[in-house]
Amino acid sequence: MITDSSISKRTLLRYKLSADLIVTGGGLSGVCAAITAARAGIEVVLVQDRPVLGGNSSSEVRLWILGATSHMGNNNRWSREGGVIDEILVENTYRNPEGNPLILDMILLDKVKQERRITLLLNTAVYDLEKNGPDTITSLTAFCSQNSTEYQLTAPLFCDASGDGIVGFLAGAAFRMGAESADEFGEKMAPSAEYGELLGHSLYFYSKDTGKPVKFVPPSFALTDITQIPRYRNFNANEFGCKLWWVEYGGRLDTVHQTEDIKWELWRVVYGVWNHIKNSGEFPEAENLTLEWVGTIPGKRESRRFEGDFMLTQNDLTTQKLHDDAVAYGGWSIDLHPADGVYSDRPGCNQWHSKGIFSIPYRTLYSRNIKNLFLAGRIISVSHVAFGATRVMATSAYVGQAVGMAAAVCLQHHLQPAQVLEPAYLQKLQFLLMQAGQHIPGLRLKDEHDLVQKASISASSSCLFSGFKKIDGWKPLQISSGMLLPLQAGDVPVISFPVQVRQPTTLQCELWVCSRPGSFTPDVLLSQKCVAINKNGNVKLDFEVKMDKPGYVFLIFRQNPDIELAYTEQRTTGILAIYNLVNKAVSNFGKQSPPPDAGVDEFEFWCPQRRPDGRNMVFSLSNTQVIFEPENIRNGIERPVKLPNAWVADLKDEHPSLHLQWPTPQLINSLVLCFDTDFDHPMESVLMTHPENVMPFCVRNYQITDGQGNTIYACTGNYQTRNEIKFDEPVKTDKISIFVEHPSSDVPAALFGVRCYGSENAKN
Repeated sequence: MITDSSISKRTLLRYKLSADLIVTGGGLSGVCAAITAARAGIEVVLVQDRPVLGGNSSSEVRLWILGATSHMGNNNRWSREGGVIDEILVENTYRNPEGNPLILDMILLDKVKQERRITLLLNTAVYDLEKNGPDTITSLTAFCSQNSTEYQLTAPLFCDASGDGIVGFLAGAAFRMGAESADEFGEKMAPSAEYGELLGHSLYFYSKDTGKPVKFVPPSFALTDITQIPRYRNFNANEFGCKLWWVEYGGRLDTVHQTEDIKWELWRVVYGVWNHIKNSGEFPEAENLTLEWVGTIPGKRESRRFEGDFMLTQNDLTTQKLHDDAVAYGGWSIDLHPADGVYSDRPGCNQWHSKGIFSIPYRTLYSRNIKNLFLAGRIISVSHVAFGATRVMATSAYVGQAVGMAAAVCLQHHLQPAQVLEPAYLQKLQFLLMQAGQHIPGLRLKDEHDLVQKASISASSSCLFSGFKKIDGWKPLQISSGMLLPLQAGDVPVISFPVQVRQPTTLQCELWVCSRPGSFTPDVLLSQKCVAINKNGNVKLDFEVKMDKPGYVFLIFRQNPDIELAYTEQRTTGILAIYNLVNKAVSNFGKQSPPPDAGVDEFEFWCPQRRPDGRNMVFSLSNTQVIFEPENIRNGIERPVKLPNAWVADLKDEHPSLHLQWPTPQLINSLVLCFDTDFDHPMESVLMTHPENVMPFCVRNYQITDGQGNTIYACTGNYQTRNEIKFDEPVKTDKISIFVEHPSSDVPAALFGVRCYGSENAKN
């Protein structure tokens, strides 16, 4: 029993924590920064002011995680982000293909709790800090509402991933809020005052079919005149959650200090919308529906943006400029919204895509005037226009990973964040990121400690690609369709393909490449042929053109409903069917036609279909393409870019295997295997369901043996991109053999990379 009748002022319970890095903000950027830093060997405190992790992706907001893949609605092929965020998305797809946001909460909490170097503080809000002089933070003060405890958090380095930039704001870090003029950076997409300078917040709701009639009585604060919303006719009883992203408000207000006011207005809209759906009589299909969930905190888009030593702008994105200090990439469209949100008579968004992914430089990820402050998430150093593309969650997570690794480099070498720009440290940062699975445009991993670089490599077989022969169905050419194919240098092979015709017709066939190597927008026409087809049978197509160097080509058949093409269930890593699709969710209408002088390219969209659709076309090549050789596993690129970059076994090989041989025995501590989990699949985390929980290209089962044939490791049921295998005791051998099983009878086994580290030259 406790009794205390003191009338003096009491103080809170106070607790001091010290670490190497304090990360404020438990959204995806903070989570990925903390996990990356902890895995790099430093102690981290992760401070989150909410009861769950994930920020806008959590069950509190329920927005799907997206980044460069953009719902597969752009030309960014194989662009899903790598590293920790890839691990999270693959894990969520495996455990949670139904898109349950509560399961994602669990997965994020589990990932963080598995890291022994992370101290997690939930329900804990930073509200004050101390500094040593004008430019150095020494500690943060935070309060946990659940245990009524005040925390003092000290560290040499701090990362602000809080969304509104609470640490940067309190510390006096230079920031901006609102839009730059068109003149400041020469940005032709800079918005007018009429359009508005800030993106607003959104609040989502879920409905549920109860199987019996349900009535709804709205609260007194619900919007009564639905016509106040110009797009009110777009509401229907079937869409809910973040498909109603355009239920947005607040762009004319202070999106930091007026968030509660914005939330109440969004509640007013949501309950007014639901009242309209239930009680207007226009939606009889809603009779049995009830509100299952309404968000209690809004999903924020924009508030403060902090200034680093460089500010990313529109031109960096649209030209896909490769920065020397690139540590991450983005690929979402430049996606700006009218400040009046749901009350605007303008379209809910104004999305303009680049022809490919754009690099994000390290100079945008730390404060220019607070020496020990990293920036992560949506507050990084970008203009308002560029923010339209960098703000999305998978991109925010990706820069968080870069910050987490940069903090480890700083701690190891006693540096402040800006000092990492020195060439030796920057190269080390980029190296460590790529080693951890982070793809950086224009770079490849060169790892002198990797024993695979010194081994002779052989395989039981390699896929000598000459097309897909097995016919599993036919489809009329209702939309322009094609194949994205990797070819060797030299003469483009003659392409043969079966057709069925309804009546004699002419088929227009084209061969395109991309003007920017490593991107996937067909904008250079190599050759075109018009082929007269009078009857069913095989068509031979000779484009009579050479490839100066190996790379991807776009084989395109223009729309012709009188022709049917054959399709197959066969799939191979780095090869896919593409279509001139329309995806209104990302403002893809088949072709991007921007206004004159917008500073944005005009081009066609060529995108895959989602599985279970998206079958490959049946065709054959006159010359087999030698592009899947085992040497690819050590080329330092672990996804398709200019080529597939994978070893792929022959599908007829019943026991495919890869062999690494050294002249003398090696002491091996660990192995890293990189599998194909389909980097083209966005893996949206909520609402949208997925037809499979393991990607069809992923090797599930494999076995590793030493030079004497002894099994030193075996795996069944793999579904992750990267498998890192650490041996309890070093394995001494002059040979490693990796035996893999084909994922299915239609998909050959593939490996993007194998790395091997010994006891004396262990992985840094």
